[in-house]
Amino acid sequence: MPKVTIDGKELEVEAGVSVLQACEQAGVEIPRFCYHERLSVAGNCRMCLVEVSPGPPKPQASCALPVSDGMEIKTDSEMVRKARNGVMEFLLINHPLDCPICDQGGECDLQDQAVAYGYEGSRYDENKRAVKEKYMGPLVKTIMTRCIHCTRCVRFSSEVAGVDSIGLLNRGEHAEISTLEEAIHSELSGNVIDLCPVGALTSKPYAFTARPWELTKTESIDVMDAQGSNIRVDARGNEVLRVLPRLHEEINEEWISDKTRFACDGLSRQRLDRPYVRGEHGKLAPVDWGTAFSTVADKIKSLEGKRIAALAGDLACIESMFALKELMHSLGCPNLDCRQDGAKLSAKDRAGYIFNSGIAGIDEADSLLLIGTNPRVEASVLNARIRRNWFTRGLPIALIGEPSDLTYDYEHLGSNLDSLRALSDGTHSFAGVLSASDKPMLIIGMGALTRADGEAILAMAKKVSDVHEIVTDDWNGFNVLHTAAARVGGLDIEFVPANGGSDIDEIQTKAQSGEIGLVYLLGADEVNMDGFGDAFIVYQGHHGDAGAHRADVVLPGAAYTEKPATYVNTEGRVQMAARATFPPGEAREDWAVIRALSGVLNHPLPFDTLDELRVNLRNSYPSMLALNSLTASKWDEFEPNEGNVDPAPLTNIVSNFYMTNSITRASETMAQCTEELGVNALKATGTNG
Repeated sequence: MPKVTIDGKELEVEAGVSVLQACEQAGVEIPRFCYHERLSVAGNCRMCLVEVSPGPPKPQASCALPVSDGMEIKTDSEMVRKARNGVMEFLLINHPLDCPICDQGGECDLQDQAVAYGYEGSRYDENKRAVKEKYMGPLVKTIMTRCIHCTRCVRFSSEVAGVDSIGLLNRGEHAEISTLEEAIHSELSGNVIDLCPVGALTSKPYAFTARPWELTKTESIDVMDAQGSNIRVDARGNEVLRVLPRLHEEINEEWISDKTRFACDGLSRQRLDRPYVRGEHGKLAPVDWGTAFSTVADKIKSLEGKRIAALAGDLACIESMFALKELMHSLGCPNLDCRQDGAKLSAKDRAGYIFNSGIAGIDEADSLLLIGTNPRVEASVLNARIRRNWFTRGLPIALIGEPSDLTYDYEHLGSNLDSLRALSDGTHSFAGVLSASDKPMLIIGMGALTRADGEAILAMAKKVSDVHEIVTDDWNGFNVLHTAAARVGGLDIEFVPANGGSDIDEIQTKAQSGEIGLVYLLGADEVNMDGFGDAFIVYQGHHGDAGAHRADVVLPGAAYTEKPATYVNTEGRVQMAARATFPPGEAREDWAVIRALSGVLNHPLPFDTLDELRVNLRNSYPSMLALNSLTASKWDEFEPNEGNVDPAPLTNIVSNFYMTNSITRASETMAQCTEELGVNALKATGTNG
């Protein structure tokens, strides 16, 4: 390890690090605009200048200079101060004086560093350069006169997002960042807003809405997909104004998808804010809570437990599912299901329904097989990790399923399951790649598992894992990629048929025949509502979506930003979300609604507060105590049933990235994205490397 001296202090650093990184390790702040630790080094803003000896008697860019043994670095000499003053003066020559109206104001790197490293006045008397605003789509607002050409947005789009939408045109004084007047066709485009160190790229939906010091900031968890990205919810009063990423190296690093970031306007539209009961003329009419509960209670009391069913939706939290499960079991109801898409996954085999390697394990994989999944639209930030491994290490990737543009090259092994069968027999050409790998990985998605033969496909995937040693003593590369935030948690607490109960398909069949007379939908909107026949439907949720339109009784609940709640992501990591705002009108937290209903039914649940509920939950399921950690699953106990496989090709289950749940369907911003970028904008024909 080379020894370097930084401002008179000697320390050892890792070989190959840059001077800037060495200074950070020493606790010395180096200003920068173009440098970002997750992007390639550009070295074009020159703000990180330091004095280095031995070397030429001039300041040098620390981001692009590797350390060497015996190097002496000065970060606060007269030469450095003068150089940084000069760089800042040049950067501000053409920058407009519009900080009072800039959305970046208060969160601007340029403001902070101008105060710390710039001159107190300007000596520039010439006309400033003005640049025409560029069109980048419905999400990113541009005021390119502010741009300092750090090229962070260019490098992010090409290296992380995997699209060539943004580039730098011309040279010198005529240089401009541009998309050639096209929208950015990426599901991660909003991250350039966070990356931009000035106010050149800002949020178009949030433009001129609020100042950062007006907002209440709440750390929470995203539910737009099953990845469980860590987010910060910024609200003013009782309205969520924006969602930003929160750093979590093992899950989302510092990125979030556009759906996570921009769908928050759907939280204030088409909301259920009072109970409703369907009247004599077939129309829903507002009622008070007592009337709604008594209507539900009268219907439930007229039915045997086996004639009642309950379904949990994709956005349901652990607490509400646990409360509903306890209530249904107290009524003698065995018909529960959290798999509203019909996924053939057993709650008994945890190794068979989680992302066993962990999301961070993608960085270690040296071969990858995708089965029935399009991770670009099902888990966008996870897909960026796959791309990084392919981009930096040449990860060999194969896909069995519908071809799509995944932003990286892959070998398409066909859309049917003949290739998977050949891989399980060891006769396919890609079998050699898996067998020769130290850490092979398999990711199976809902495009395979939601089919009628899903369990047979799962068994075949397990056979591939056993044949090619995808699972060993120190590595488990067998991964299931979910699309629903509630799915793993629902399976963990066994919100599935019990004692001969019916699953989603059987519930709908029995509802049509009259065997099931009441179905309780806990935010379940992705089900075919026509499949329930004449059954009495109780819908508890937060948006007037498909479930509320079909319901006979509507009980208003809370959205994910309006309640303290627990979620389990696709890798089985238990995470806690916090309340940022309160539910509108008469809506209440979901567990509290179920607890109140249990009292009316004379089957009161054994808890009156959220803390008491969580004590009961954790006593029943100790895995819920392991917050923000991964626990190894028991692979030897995972034995899916083999069966016949349908020759029909696998298809992707997400047809429109921007509208996958009731919140996104209520979002005006997501509607604009769907209209402007197109339903299939991210589903184009992919590359077959």
